[in-house]
Amino acid sequence: MRLRSRFLIDLLVRRTEAVGGFATILARGDDASGVILVQCSDRGVPGPLLERRLAIDGGHVWESVGPDDPDDLESRTNYRERRRKADPDLWIIELDIADAARLVAEWGTLT
Repeated sequence: MRLRSRFLIDLLVRRTEAVGGFATILARGDDASGVILVQCSDRGVPGPLLERRLAIDGGHVWESVGPDDPDDLESRTNYRERRRKADPDLWIIELDIADAARLVAEWGTLT
């Protein structure tokens, strides 16, 4: 059984807020099957961009995507805009929490 993207986004927002972080949806995608892009930050300091992609075994994996330098905000913004233009069903969510990548990895094991 595949979980709907909207359900997964809601779950991630709740988990982030439950541990004292902040989550906001920057772009809404397809409720059922949209790809999820997470922009991580810690107290406003940019972290990695993580994308949930379909794995060969039919499951999902989280991959670091986009520019290598998280401080290059213009490149990150351009990357997000290009991804959104190429895939209008893409969800983009920002997490502002200490070690957001770890939270995403833990959340990913639930899905």
